[in-house]
Amino acid sequence: MPPPPSKGRQPTVSVADQTVSLDVDRAARCGFPEVVYGEGKPAPMIVEIIEAQQARGDASLVTRLDPAVAPILLNRFPSAVHNPVGRTFRLAGAGDTPSCEGFIAVITAGSTDLPVAEEACETLAWMGVRTVRINDVGVAGPHRLPERRDEFRHATALVVVAGMEGALPSVVGGYVGCPVIAVPTSVGYGANLGGIAALLSMLNSCASNVAVVNIDAGFKAGYMAGLIATRVSAPHPSAPSGPA
Repeated sequence: MPPPPSKGRQPTVSVADQTVSLDVDRAARCGFPEVVYGEGKPAPMIVEIIEAQQARGDASLVTRLDPAVAPILLNRFPSAVHNPVGRTFRLAGAGDTPSCEGFIAVITAGSTDLPVAEEACETLAWMGVRTVRINDVGVAGPHRLPERRDEFRHATALVVVAGMEGALPSVVGGYVGCPVIAVPTSVGYGANLGGIAALLSMLNSCASNVAVVNIDAGFKAGYMAGLIATRVSAPHPSAPSGPA
């Protein structure tokens, strides 16, 4: 169970002239603790934040971690998992992780989409959700996706990562009866416009089960898929009665 909401002023972490207010009630409100966006944060500040989370029993996740900071964090937290491809750093907490019976399939169009996909996978691992990785099945070789359909057809939800023209989520959506969370990446030539072409293509998908997150937003896609998986597995009270 998540810790009960705290009362009073939220704790802060200060390093040099920078102060961060920790949202220690996030798990009680939202089911999972606060995630640390690592880009631009100095190593001492990230260490202080993780230590504060660990003291509460919360699991820790850092995204967009500067490669130069990773060795410092690993020296302080040797049992943590650093994913250099996804630029993530995660550390289990002492508290309970929500149970999850289903799984999420994370599918990529090409190998250059892997950093975004790995960020999604590490987010799901932090949430305690099992993942299946299916890489390099983009539409340039259309025979590859149906060959692996049995690996994702029973997934609770899918995360589909693609750059270039962003066609893969629509194709995948036509094979499954679950939510498909599409992630456009900034991979592509000039007219890809840094992922905008893929984003617009996914937003215009004719597959009814496709929803879209921001460009390169592997964390957001993983988190949304994880919420779906954990909510499906968790018992819930009946909806309140009311007028029809």
